Amino acid sequence: MIAEVIVDISTSEIDKIFDYIVPPTLDLKVGDRVKVPFGRQQTEGFIVHIKQTPTTTHPLKPITAKLDSFTPILPEMIELMWLMSKENNLRLVDVLRLFIPAMMRGGRVKEIKRHFVTLADGVTFESALSSLKPNAVNQRAIVSVLSGGGEWAAVLGEEYGFSAISALAEKGIVKVAEVTKRRRPALKQVQDKEVRLNMEQDAAVEEIMRGKHAENLLFGVTGSGKTEIYLRCIKEVLEQGKTAIMLVPEISLTPQMMGRFRARFGDKVAVLHSGLSDGERYDEWLRLLRGDAVIAVGARSAIFAPLQNVGIIIIDEEHDGSYVSENNPRYVTSEVAEFRRAYHNAKLVLGSATPSLDTYRRAKAGEMGLITLKNRVNGTKMPEVRVVDMCAELRSGNNGILSAELIDRLGETLKEGNQSMIFLNRRGFASFMICRKCGKVMKCDDCDVSLTWHKEDNLLKCHYCGKPYVVPEKCPSCGESDMRLGRVGTERVIEEIKKRFPAARTLRMDKDTTRKKGSYDEILSAFRMGEADILVGTQMIVKGHDFPNVTLVGILDADMSLYYEDYHSAERTYQLVTQMSGRAGRADKEGVVVLQTYSPRHYVFAYARDNDYEGFYKKEINIREVTNFPPFTKIVRILSVSEDEERALALTKEMLVKIRAYQKQHPEAFVAVAGMKSPVKKIENKYRYQIIMRLVREREGDSLLKVYEIVNEQDKKNASVFVEINPQNMN
Repeated sequence: MIAEVIVDISTSEIDKIFDYIVPPTLDLKVGDRVKVPFGRQQTEGFIVHIKQTPTTTHPLKPITAKLDSFTPILPEMIELMWLMSKENNLRLVDVLRLFIPAMMRGGRVKEIKRHFVTLADGVTFESALSSLKPNAVNQRAIVSVLSGGGEWAAVLGEEYGFSAISALAEKGIVKVAEVTKRRRPALKQVQDKEVRLNMEQDAAVEEIMRGKHAENLLFGVTGSGKTEIYLRCIKEVLEQGKTAIMLVPEISLTPQMMGRFRARFGDKVAVLHSGLSDGERYDEWLRLLRGDAVIAVGARSAIFAPLQNVGIIIIDEEHDGSYVSENNPRYVTSEVAEFRRAYHNAKLVLGSATPSLDTYRRAKAGEMGLITLKNRVNGTKMPEVRVVDMCAELRSGNNGILSAELIDRLGETLKEGNQSMIFLNRRGFASFMICRKCGKVMKCDDCDVSLTWHKEDNLLKCHYCGKPYVVPEKCPSCGESDMRLGRVGTERVIEEIKKRFPAARTLRMDKDTTRKKGSYDEILSAFRMGEADILVGTQMIVKGHDFPNVTLVGILDADMSLYYEDYHSAERTYQLVTQMSGRAGRADKEGVVVLQTYSPRHYVFAYARDNDYEGFYKKEINIREVTNFPPFTKIVRILSVSEDEERALALTKEMLVKIRAYQKQHPEAFVAVAGMKSPVKKIENKYRYQIIMRLVREREGDSLLKVYEIVNEQDKKNASVFVEINPQNMN
């Protein structure tokens, strides 16, 4: 028999099928990882097909070894590999790597096998003691320990000696078995019980499970009880003997969601996200593969959970940009979910209070079901949104970062014993440092971006590559010491709050405060338990969190995301404002939102203030249609990256010439084509040039394949070239 193998080397030249002989001594299947001779060395590979005869006349080499005691890649994933490779122009091996824990490669993580000691079958505590001599002190002590249950041999051996264990085993008093010791993610216990569904929720469950659509958009206001609907649907699926995948957009949401799922479904749940240790991730993945766990909960990568017989896939906060992978291999989670849904004839639920325009448009057109939840489960009103004009604040003499209204309401909230959340999507103390004399901005040497000052560390840091710099005493350009700080970040907000309210207990949640494992859960748990009065944070605090004592939300620099050079800017701003507003007044207390902006009359804030998604959608979708932007066209970006700027530029020019030649032949397929420097010209010492094109939606198929062809035929020596479809970040 012949195995078709893709070797685990990520280069375009090698990313193809190689035939190997299957030795009769090896029991191999499609999806197995194997060791194969490749050139002068041994390397790992993946079996993607087994056949009877080779497709080449060259002499073949035999597979050296099978690497795992199980088959890690399901047949479904082999089909998915071919689809993702074709649709997203990805290397086959890069897709295959998505399906297994990274540390499996090279054998860097394995199951932990340990010896476990118990009393032998039929042996009682009394009978064991009576058979031992009085002076066998250590043996008698071990028997006493085991009378209360089994114990690890390492623990007993450390205390009483391994010779005592061996002696007991020889006498048949104890048995020693090799078992797998599971590395479990630490999770705090959460109190959870099934609640009675209201009419809207009950109808939603009925429509999802028994309605005519296999795919549904669950469009519910913040606090409308979407999570309870998810739990009920998953319970039904499990009762049918099927499995479930539950996705959340942020790692910070996973402990909260996992706690509820674990309380409801026990050990049937496994968690998959990047915050786990390598061992924890491997063991949780293996539980799913073996069927020991039947519900996968996690961030984007959990869509590849090795579950069979999937009954439902749920993507919570489906609008979130984190569901689009912007690094190689690039993919869109919802597209993978749709493949898996169809493969298993399962249900797919996309949930959001602020769905993406494309998803809502598809739902309105009847391409999927539209289920609407208009009310909060506890009957409380949506919070009042107060829009504050920061230009007027400046004119009145307030040049601080907190408006007078927000200061007053923070004081009132503290007096009432309630909690507040302050959102600013910028970490650090100041977003840049500039010389007042010559205007030089402190920038990263390796990236074309300004450095952010972090006061706690007294360092300037690059938020692209992470490189730290000493804060200069004088301008490195003109020698003057008159340096000015730029726009504020979360550190500065905390400092300002402490000045205004010294007795207030504050917490900060951003990328800097959540680097340590478990820090997400520690911060959120402390706030939930009332150990802080005010939580200041970036986008991490926006989605999904439910804090019953939060009655005030402050949104600073609300228009920061509004004027990015990106067609998503209005949509993202509406989503951020609405989601953050939804954190207020979720229990039996009314909530207030203070939204600070320099553009108070912008239509985004008017619709957000009135919680009018339908009005915002109609306005924004009309703008997109008139200006020929997605979802009415498809944006394709080709990014050329190289440490040699001339090489990146030359590659871009070569491809641009070929694309424009194709455009001349097929003008009906293109709205626009342009080549340029990337907005961020350099990251990590690599220069970036790009080609941006807009393709007509109905005609993009052949044109996109031609773009892939042009990219693939380029000589990419000393450079990388990527294709992105509707990129989330145009920088």
